[in-house]
This record gives sequence, structure tokens and C-alpha cells, in this order.
Amino acid sequence: MPEPQPVPEAVSEAVSEPEPAPGCDDGTGGEPTPRCTEENAAPATQAGQASSVLERILCGPSGPGTSSLRPGGRDVVSPAPPVSQASQAPPAFGTSLPPAQGEPIPGLYYHPVPEPDPARVGEVSRRIKRWAVDEVQAYPPEWEEEFDGFSVGRYMVACHPDAPTIEHLMVATRLMVAENAVDDCYCEDHGGSPIGLGSRLLLAHTALDPLHTTGEYESAWVESLQSDAPRRAYRSAMEYFVRKASDSQADRYRHDMSRLHLGYLAEAAWAQTEHMPEVWEYLAMRQFNNFRPCPTITDTVGGYELPADLHARPAMQRVIALAGNATTLVNDLYSYTKELKSPGTHLNLPVVIAEREGLSERDAYLKAVEVHNDLMHTFETEAAALAAACPVPSVLRFLRGVAAWVDGNHYWHQTNTYRYSLPDFW
Repeated sequence: MPEPQPVPEAVSEAVSEPEPAPGCDDGTGGEPTPRCTEENAAPATQAGQASSVLERILCGPSGPGTSSLRPGGRDVVSPAPPVSQASQAPPAFGTSLPPAQGEPIPGLYYHPVPEPDPARVGEVSRRIKRWAVDEVQAYPPEWEEEFDGFSVGRYMVACHPDAPTIEHLMVATRLMVAENAVDDCYCEDHGGSPIGLGSRLLLAHTALDPLHTTGEYESAWVESLQSDAPRRAYRSAMEYFVRKASDSQADRYRHDMSRLHLGYLAEAAWAQTEHMPEVWEYLAMRQFNNFRPCPTITDTVGGYELPADLHARPAMQRVIALAGNATTLVNDLYSYTKELKSPGTHLNLPVVIAEREGLSERDAYLKAVEVHNDLMHTFETEAAALAAACPVPSVLRFLRGVAAWVDGNHYWHQTNTYRYSLPDFW
């Protein structure tokens, strides 16, 4: 893979960038592709190889032309002392809010990442705002500051350090914005409601997984895809995505979005009945209502493909699920105070633990940190075991990409002080 070159702020969208054909590069670099051997590998041998293989995955490859694939060291970071969270002014058009050091959650297990390339961040931020405003009208003018404060360009550049081109990064960025438009407009902050959510989600899902019907009714469906911001965003983002993805990768993404929508519906049902779930029930819901669709496309964004049979293996599915669960609990923890300020009861892991286990807000929050840490350790252990048992280059690269997404997700939450602040529990 070529090392990404800095992209000037003023670069034109018309500038062509060399990019791999969709679905043609499995990340092997021309090497033979051995198949997985976990069924025949001795457990003791796997355990002995796990730590060295994990180190290789998380540190990335070495050799000429591979420095862009190393997302940075993954040493555990000691909790940093609290810093003041000064207010930030809105940025100019097409830019993200500047990164802030932020406050990492004391005791949280995470890994640092290098600061995202500012040239890439600037270009992705410019392009995504133009797409959101001009192509899909994803938000009205009064939401502009909130859109800028989301800093989605910095988010996606941090999460996908091996993306070969800006347009590969844009694939992930459009999908992220579209998913948030659905969450905000259908479920939460901007007019969302649990009432009627199932119908809205089903119709929006047809922008990802198209309706196959008769000619008499197809035109009405096509027209419906322009009827609101979430459907416009879904349709457009998916059209861009399938240009880079193989058929298998596109179908994988649709499947994970079905999972996401199922999670939305479970949470909405609890809201309608005022049900406080058990902790295990909440975690089950969060396994579906989570970030999984984002790391699952890491190979598409990286310009290669993890073959469908390797992606579908139970061990790989477990690793992806653990990554999605851990990153989603990061969101629960960093957005805790933001959600407490919202009207009504907003479910997150600390709130559910406090209610169901009779703990104080502080103790419940600290226990939620422990749950996250357990999931992170299990994710890393399972990823190492899978890599040792299945040393296929595309598998190793995909695992490395998922790990980079996990780290980039934490980086964004920690540094986005426009959106998040920590509770006063320390």
C-alpha cells in the first residue's frame, strides 16, 4: 500500500488519486494465501503465539512503503491529570473544531494514537460538509455549529489510518454522517421519537437495501427516498460506498445496519413501556445498537477485501462484536453527563447498573469502566488467538484495522470537548 501523502487544504475534488479497484486487493501484496488452521492447531501452541502475533497486528507491518499502515503504538496510557475544557468557537465553513487534549477517563483501558494528519482532516471536513449541505441537505442552517462540533473529519481520519485516498475516507465519513442523521432525526435529539420508529427505519433501510417491486409502484418508492434528510443521506452514502465495495462487502454492511436498526427498536420499545432493563439485557441491546457497522467496513476503506468466508468465521465475528461493544461503551461513558442533561431517562450502562444493582451514580460509573476494560482485554486476547490460528495477510490486516478503529474512536471521544465532559467522580 502506498503511504498517504498530505493533501493541501485547497486541493480540488476533481484531482484524481490512484486507487485500487473494488474487491480486487485482499491485502496480501501478492503473497500466497494460506487458509485458517484453528481447527487443527493445538491450544497450547496458539496461546504461545498469541502475544507475539497480537503485537504484530497492533503495531502494523514493517518494510518499505508500509509506514502508513502503522496506526501508532498501543501502550496503555496512564490517566492524565484533568485539564480545563475551555469553550470553543465554531469553525469556518468546511472545517472541524480543533482537537483538544480532553480528559481521558481515569482508569479506562485505552491506547494512544498519533494526531490525525491535519491536511487529510481539513480536506475530509471540507468535502463532507459540501456533501451534507449541497448534495443531501442533511441538516438545516441552525444545526451548522453542531455539525462542525461533531468533527467527523478528524474522527474518520483517526479511525482509518491506512485509507489509501481521501475518497476512501469519504466512504466512511458519509456513512457516519448518514447514520447520525437517522439517529438524531428518527430516534433522539432532533425530533426523534420511539412512536412509529419501526416504520421510519424500515423505509429508510430501503435506501441501503433497495426495494424490488413492480414498475407500477417503484416510482413512488424512488420518490420517497428524497422525502427526508435521513433517507437522502442513506441513499447517497450507499451509492458512493458500493462504488468502492465488492458485492460481498456491501451485503455485509447491509446486514450490520439491520442489526443496528434492530437495536434502535429494542431501545424504543423500552422507552415506550418505561422498562428498565437488566444489565445483561442492556448489554444485549447495545451489541446491536452500536458502532459495529463502522469497523466492519475497515477493509473497504483500506482499499482491500477480507474474503467473505474469513469474515463469516465465528472467531472473526466474535472479535468484531467485542470491538463494537467496547467502543460503544466508550460512548456511554464519555456521553454520560451530556445524556443526564437530556429530558427524561436516557439509558446508558452507568444508569442501568445504578438502578438494577443499587449502586450510587459514582460506583455505577466506575463499574461500567470495569465492564469496558474487561471487553477490551477480551477483544485483544481473541484477536491474538485468531491471528495465531489464521495468519492470512488479509486477516491480519483486517484485525489491525479494527484495532485502529477502536483506538481512533476513543481518541475522538476524549478530545471532543465540544460534545463531552466527564462527571466529577474523582
